[in-house]
Amino acid sequence: MIIGTMTVPIHLHGLGSLKDKRRIVKSVIERLRSRFNASVSEIAAHDNKRLALIGIAVVSNESRFVEEQIDQIANFIGQDGRFFLGPIQRELFCSHYEVPLI
Repeated sequence: MIIGTMTVPIHLHGLGSLKDKRRIVKSVIERLRSRFNASVSEIAAHDNKRLALIGIAVVSNESRFVEEQIDQIANFIGQDGRFFLGPIQRELFCSHYEVPLI
């Protein structure tokens, strides 16, 4: 099993309230979930109206697929235009599981 994770800091400017921030963040999360079938969540800075930290995870049995998905997600977020991106952090994990023979 290959697991790819990515943390994406989003810098929002010119918002009047946390409600405005949550509307944008919720929209981004839902678009990513539906388009890429990835696990997506706001993972930090919940009460900061200028910053959101989005966590994303992709799981597959092929590392190439996971890397391509992570690249496509980063590009998709970068093209949004409603915010600025901070430095994106990516990690790839490999987990081996052996099926017991009965």
